Amino acid sequence: MGEITSLFVRKVAAQVDCDDDARSALLRALDLEPDGPVDPSRMVPDAAYYDFLEQAAAIDADGTTLPLRVGASMRCDEYGALGLAWKSAPDLRGSYERAVRYARVLTSVSTYTVEPTDDGARLHLHRDGVRRLGLRLSNEASLASIATISREASTAPLRLRAVHCRHPAPASTAAHEAFFGCSIHFDDVHDALHVTRASLDTPNHLGDAAIAGFFDHHLADAVAQLETAPALEEQVRTHIARALSEGVPTMSDVAKHLGMSGRTLQRRLADRGASFQTLVDEARRQLAERLLRQTGYSLAEVAFMTGFAEQSSFTRAFKRWAGQTPRSYRLQA
Repeated sequence: MGEITSLFVRKVAAQVDCDDDARSALLRALDLEPDGPVDPSRMVPDAAYYDFLEQAAAIDADGTTLPLRVGASMRCDEYGALGLAWKSAPDLRGSYERAVRYARVLTSVSTYTVEPTDDGARLHLHRDGVRRLGLRLSNEASLASIATISREASTAPLRLRAVHCRHPAPASTAAHEAFFGCSIHFDDVHDALHVTRASLDTPNHLGDAAIAGFFDHHLADAVAQLETAPALEEQVRTHIARALSEGVPTMSDVAKHLGMSGRTLQRRLADRGASFQTLVDEARRQLAERLLRQTGYSLAEVAFMTGFAEQSSFTRAFKRWAGQTPRSYRLQA
């Protein structure tokens, strides 16, 4: 399962036409406090985000235009380092190249490519998944956001030749055409903005090669860290293993160590087809096997170091895991 920055969650919540209690409920369903800080690095599972969008559109007075309003509310600075790199690029062509390279810092489910055309280029949004309403709303909000921050960054009005959407058209497309200022092609083969060459080559207000280079370096490091970061399950198993000598840690203890709530950890593991108890068993087994193979600790000591109060309980658990007793496993190893 993928993840999407909670920045988008908060921007959507701010635009939903509903009372404060309903807005707070939407945020708390994703373990986000209504008055909490906006943190682009805080992620939410993509499936939960699509559920959230569908619920938001259902209670909004005009759900069809909700993604357009969300897009219109976006500002470069809210995207963190990516937003600063976007507006310090020399022109929109450079801004779009940075979206292609660094979008991973905001989402693991969307990528971008730039396709040159005879009269400009198409910035393609790629997002896999079932074409449910939440994904459709997310795609429209993404395209609208790109148009908005393009207008903010450029020294000239943004000129779009067309907008392409893979999903069907809403009952009325007037709001979409007014927002983008061009024709919208629904039921298309891709999701993309077709930008004129003149707009691509127009200088940005704050275009500065040195500043852009600084943020490029920062973002490249951030993407590299994300790509090499261990999977959530491995992070959970590692922390459990380190804590076992003091007893089996609770889910809330592990979640706090990972910077999230217990409910968020439980949901994220479920989204990935895992459970906390399964990971506890895996951590205990892996640690027990390592201790039996590589150390001379007694079986009672191994039992204690893997979180068991009694050696007999450890022996029963190990036979369930490995199909043999700890003593037999050590002798074979």
